[in-house]
Amino acid sequence: MFLPAPPFKFLFQHPAHLVACGFGSGLSGFAPGTAGTAFAWITYALLRGQMPSDLLFGLFLLLAFVIGVSACHTTGRDLGVVDHGAIVWDEIVPFWAVLLFTPAGFWWQLAAFLSFRFYDVVKPQPARYFDTHVKNGFGVMMDDVIAAGYTVLTLAVAKALLDALGH
Repeated sequence: MFLPAPPFKFLFQHPAHLVACGFGSGLSGFAPGTAGTAFAWITYALLRGQMPSDLLFGLFLLLAFVIGVSACHTTGRDLGVVDHGAIVWDEIVPFWAVLLFTPAGFWWQLAAFLSFRFYDVVKPQPARYFDTHVKNGFGVMMDDVIAAGYTVLTLAVAKALLDALGH
């Protein structure tokens, strides 16, 4: 079911809205989840450059997840739909994590982007369980965390196969 994006002013009615809607990337009239993932990809290098270690970046991602649970819950409540399409923080944070584990290079990042979008749309178990049964901010965030896990696993298998073939 397609739901129209909220108006731009909605972002500034509560700090949670700005975060959950990906600083406006979720207001895209076309494929907001893809727009949110693209926002994550575009901002990753800048954000990662501010973190001197993988551990610090991992802690940042954990904090962003926790904040996201609350922001997504509040925004879903205010929009009247738990996982409204405009809510894209659940794509952003997990995709940042995916990029942390993605081999270097544009083509690997593109493969990560396409794989993540595939798993986010298809929602293999247990992602589907969280999407259909956990109707709160935690459920909204978790189905994408699981899609991220599938993505990282897919990339690791692809890299191992390519390495075994000598590429």
